[in-house]
Amino acid sequence: MRIARFSIDGNVAFGAVEGDKPDELVLDIIKGIPFADFELSGTKVPVNKVRLLPPVLPNKVVAFGRNYAEHARELGNEVPDAPFAFFKPATSVIGPGDEIQYPSFSEDLHHEAELAVVIGRLCREVPRERVKDVIFGYTCANDITARDVQKREKQWARAKGFDTACPLGPWVETDLDPSDLTIQLTVNGGQRQLGRTSEMINSIEDLIVNITEAMTLLPGDVILTGTPAGVGPLNVGDEVAVTIEGIGTLTNKVIKRG
Repeated sequence: MRIARFSIDGNVAFGAVEGDKPDELVLDIIKGIPFADFELSGTKVPVNKVRLLPPVLPNKVVAFGRNYAEHARELGNEVPDAPFAFFKPATSVIGPGDEIQYPSFSEDLHHEAELAVVIGRLCREVPRERVKDVIFGYTCANDITARDVQKREKQWARAKGFDTACPLGPWVETDLDPSDLTIQLTVNGGQRQLGRTSEMINSIEDLIVNITEAMTLLPGDVILTGTPAGVGPLNVGDEVAVTIEGIGTLTNKVIKRG
């Protein structure tokens, strides 16, 4: 099931996405919230009549760096011996169609297409065999990075945590095998990144076991699983699109901040 979060007439709701053709998609509005038992209302609205929002509002976004060997090498980095985590704040999250604001403190903004895992239940110290039980579903992410700031400051909080640095969407796919999906990214229609989730160094199970050894995850929290090779610069006016097999396409435009 594809679960979207959207606004219409000033109200915010969740809905199940129905249909296959982009111009014929409809939302069956959900009674309640999708992280608990819910029912479909039977009230349907066309997707093109609503504003799609970030599919979840995470308490935290836990991102894992250098989880694809070719990406680590393209930036001159060693492949880490263990999962390497950092955070993007909730204030960095935007949805499909929202604008990425080019930060005033950077001159080298980069895209990073990623598979995002959405957590469905409160969990801590999750054993490997129970990881699937705590996953709500999967969505597309773009780990927008001020590369020059990342290199200069070493600590990544500003480089990867600024406002609008975490586009998510367009919805959450709850029924998906994430083990070998195509991830691709285009800028103004030209392909920049192309990889497969099977190229991850650490699996989704590895990542969730690793982070829940240290902290509790809450429903709606998001795990970013790393980016394949091909990262590169974005400029004001660019349209960047992340497409993941079985999920859909997340598209955002870059604007000048302020």
